[in-house]
Amino acid sequence: MSERHEVLMQVEGMACEGCVKAVTRIVQGVDPRAEVAVDLAHKRARILTSADTLEIAAALDKGGYEASAMTM
Repeated sequence: MSERHEVLMQVEGMACEGCVKAVTRIVQGVDPRAEVAVDLAHKRARILTSADTLEIAAALDKGGYEASAMTM
């Protein structure tokens, strides 16, 4: 893994605190050192990670969420 960077993702399909925990768990499954801050109201996740953005989006999609990177 490379240097850590910040990623802002739109994550559709989140409805409750259980979803927040699931999204965090999925992201940390890709990068165990990732710092994840989920904004349930706006359906966004701010992630500090060394993993590839597409890899994170693919893992979230596989987990049942529709994820796409947002520009900052």
